[in-house]
Amino acid sequence: MDHLAIDVGGRESQICLRSPTGEIMREKKVRTQDLPTLFASLPPSRVVFEACAESFWIADCAVERGHDIRVVASTLVMALGIGSRGIKNDRKDARVLSEASCRIDLPSIYVPNLVSRERKTMLSMRDALVSSRTAMVNAVRGWMRGRAIRIRTGEVDTFSRRVREACAEALPIAIGRVLETIEHLGQQIDATDKELKQIAKKDDACRRLMSAPGVGPIVAVAYVSTLDTTSRFESAHHVQSYLGLTPGEYASSDKHRRTGITKAGSTRLRWLLVQAAHTARRCAPNDPMVLWSKEVEKRRGKRVAVVALARKLAGILFALWRDGTLYSPLENAPPLEATAA
Repeated sequence: MDHLAIDVGGRESQICLRSPTGEIMREKKVRTQDLPTLFASLPPSRVVFEACAESFWIADCAVERGHDIRVVASTLVMALGIGSRGIKNDRKDARVLSEASCRIDLPSIYVPNLVSRERKTMLSMRDALVSSRTAMVNAVRGWMRGRAIRIRTGEVDTFSRRVREACAEALPIAIGRVLETIEHLGQQIDATDKELKQIAKKDDACRRLMSAPGVGPIVAVAYVSTLDTTSRFESAHHVQSYLGLTPGEYASSDKHRRTGITKAGSTRLRWLLVQAAHTARRCAPNDPMVLWSKEVEKRRGKRVAVVALARKLAGILFALWRDGTLYSPLENAPPLEATAA
């Protein structure tokens, strides 16, 4: 099997094709958009490239044409020799990758399926809409504080209306434009939420996850799209570690201590699980896992208890998805004497 290494660029990519014995057969630059044509012209080969923004698209194109792919993590390529001795260029990088591929079977990052990637894109765009609206709301609040304007409390959906009521005829045109944009962003967020609800309603795994307290459509879709498949993980603890919800460890010589949670993996899903834990504590106060978190709170404080509940919830959701079951409080009840890290 030949080995094709690609140093991917936004416009042009450098390729290096080697024979199974390591002999360089072809080196050149190609337009990144023309890579599918290149793949079609080659016999089944091992295609190696560094993880980047285009990596999943390239992986799909290569697999579709019968190639074996290796998407190499960015943390690994430097260890292979890319950028060594202060010399780094596209041709050298492609050569190093192709040579390493000939010598060893390079480990590849996981490539999620297309459905999961599309759902994660929806969630990312929703985050962008919410962040933009929050920034504009804060900008208007800053303007109001500079003029000692107070408005009645309410939800963010009514923010623009409450500002107009408080300012009456004295509302500047520039602030009015921002308020209109806030309203438009709210409409787009609502439309996205409705679409996510429909996705969760039609997805069997999401419906099972939403049977757990505190878990709604957004959390369920984010969980399923981030994990992609249960077969990737050996156990619930593996999932909790993958999501960065388990304590870290620092051990060197005679020093050994536990640290806070590692915060590895998806920041979005970890934050959503913490919010789900807050919701479960508020809406299902008598649920066994919530009662367990309250026992933890007595010893470690509320913040640690909420994170511990988020970790517990991540494991329970994995079990529901893996076993094809619905949430049962008695079956998922942790022992009250359990401790939290």
